[in-house]
Amino acid sequence: MSAKKDGLANIGGFLATNDDALAVHERDLLILTEGFPTYGGLAGRDLEAIAVGLEEVTHEDYLACRITSVHYLGEHIAREGVPIVQPPGGHAIYVDAAAFFPHVPPLELPGVALVAELYRQAGIRAVEIGTVMFGRRDPETGRQTPAERELVRLALPRRVYTQSHVDYVVEAIIEVWRRRQGVRGFRIVEEAPFLRHFTAQFEPLAAP
Repeated sequence: MSAKKDGLANIGGFLATNDDALAVHERDLLILTEGFPTYGGLAGRDLEAIAVGLEEVTHEDYLACRITSVHYLGEHIAREGVPIVQPPGGHAIYVDAAAFFPHVPPLELPGVALVAELYRQAGIRAVEIGTVMFGRRDPETGRQTPAERELVRLALPRRVYTQSHVDYVVEAIIEVWRRRQGVRGFRIVEEAPFLRHFTAQFEPLAAP
C-alpha cells in the first residue's frame, strides 16, 4: 500500500502478508535494500505522518468530502461528453484517451497526447496508463503491441486541492475536449528496456 495516497503522507508505504515464510524473505530483502524493518529507510517524521494519516483517513466526514470531489470532477466532464471510466471512484478519474482522440491510433499513443495537452493547456499533471505503460515491444523485430486500454489517470492528492482547483481542472479538460480534432499523436524516441513509462522520451507527430 502506498502511504502517499490513503496514508496522507509525503512518502512511504507498507507491504502486508499473512504468509510467515514470505514475510521473513521480504524482511531480509528490506534490510538489504531499504533499511531495518522498524523504519524501512524512512525518517521518524515520515513514520509518524503515516501513523496519523492512516487514522485520519478513516474519518467519515473526510471520506465524504474526498469522494464528493472526485465524483464532481468526473460528473462535470462526462456531462460535456468526455469519455471516462464509469462510475467515478474515490481516488481518481480515468479518461478514455482512445475515445477522447479516436483519430489517434493506439501506436501513436493517444494517452501521451492527452497528458501532454493537459499540461500545455493548464499545467495539469496526469499519467498515461496505456501502450507506453503496458504495451510490449518485440526485442527482435522492434514491433510494438498496444495495450488493451488507453487511459489517462487524473489522481487527486488528499487534502491538497480546493473546490476552485477542481473547477479549474474541469474547465481545462473541457477546453481540450472541444479542440480535440486538432491534436496529434506522439512517438517514442528513447525508452528503457523495462519500466519505460518512467523515463521514456517522446516527440509529437506532424500533421498528415
